[in-house]
Amino acid sequence: MRAVRFHGRGDIRVDEVEEPICGEGQVKASLALLVAFVMLPPAESLTVLDVNRFDLPLLEYVAVYLAGPSLIPTTPHPLTGEKLPTTLGHEFSGTVEQVGSGVTGLKAGDRVAVIPNQFDDTCPSCSIGRFNICENLGFIGFSKGQAGGLSDHIVVDSKHAILLPDSIPLDIGALVEPLAVAWHAVSRCTLQTNDTALVVGAGPIGLAIVQVLKAKGITSIIAVEVSERRREFALAQGATEVLNPLEVDAVAQVRALTGNVGAAVAFECSGVQAGLDTAMAGLRVRGTTVIVSLWEQKPILDPLTVVLQEKHIIGAFVYDIGDFEAVIDAIASGTLQPRPMITSKIRMEDVDEKGFKALIEGRDKHVKILVDISA
Repeated sequence: MRAVRFHGRGDIRVDEVEEPICGEGQVKASLALLVAFVMLPPAESLTVLDVNRFDLPLLEYVAVYLAGPSLIPTTPHPLTGEKLPTTLGHEFSGTVEQVGSGVTGLKAGDRVAVIPNQFDDTCPSCSIGRFNICENLGFIGFSKGQAGGLSDHIVVDSKHAILLPDSIPLDIGALVEPLAVAWHAVSRCTLQTNDTALVVGAGPIGLAIVQVLKAKGITSIIAVEVSERRREFALAQGATEVLNPLEVDAVAQVRALTGNVGAAVAFECSGVQAGLDTAMAGLRVRGTTVIVSLWEQKPILDPLTVVLQEKHIIGAFVYDIGDFEAVIDAIASGTLQPRPMITSKIRMEDVDEKGFKALIEGRDKHVKILVDISA
């Protein structure tokens, strides 16, 4: 079968690999649609990372690859024992072909979204139920060798396959994973429907957070984004105000829009110092900044302001158990309507030219490019 595999920095290939075999407690799925290229760093980071043309195919994963835990292992992963090359793709949907012995609740023909994160269930974080913070965290599509969404077939433990209702098509099912990241981030804080939420950075996750905020009934959502096209996306997907920080004083505008009080919660989704500064300064007293972005360099934070204004800073990483199901329920009920996030669909064979390069050369035009595995 075909598989798009990461062999090393700047080296991604469409390989022919053996088709996986379904075992006990597992399901085998034929893959239909995969959301790709969602880990692009903000434009400001590209110079820092010194990415040249030969590195362009890596940009989907470069933010995670260079920052935080090594999710794409060059040595055997402590949880999976596998190493490069690895099949890419961690946001995807597919149709169940086969179920192994002991599997209940799923059958051939069912359509599923796949939860990609893997945890050891034994580390201190897992022992208190924080599986998303597992000390040996791994991901299908990063650290699972042959398993990844950019392939014709995949075998996963049945707990990773979440049933999609008939009302949710496979292309929308492929969006459940990034929306679950946003759902988790919004769930990490307390918001009242009349509160103002500030979203700094309207990339794919920032836009997903805007949608989740709207779905949860928040009626005042301010997005701060330098890209004109992404500001348009933010407005279309639920933001009530959008600000260009290159043209206006974003913090002053946030205060003007909130009666000089500030936002109740700010979501930092840019991963750059200016974004964090805006999120913190745009908060009201005792407001909360939720840091969602991954950072290549440590930012500077003014602790005195945090103390004197009793502000809160919390992190949000991937998702808790139940977040996938909550997102699926919200899509099925119509409170989440993510289809506008899909800005292009391409074939696997076109993944480089119409996928990676399209995002680099016209990144402001796209939110999610879907790779149609079945085409």
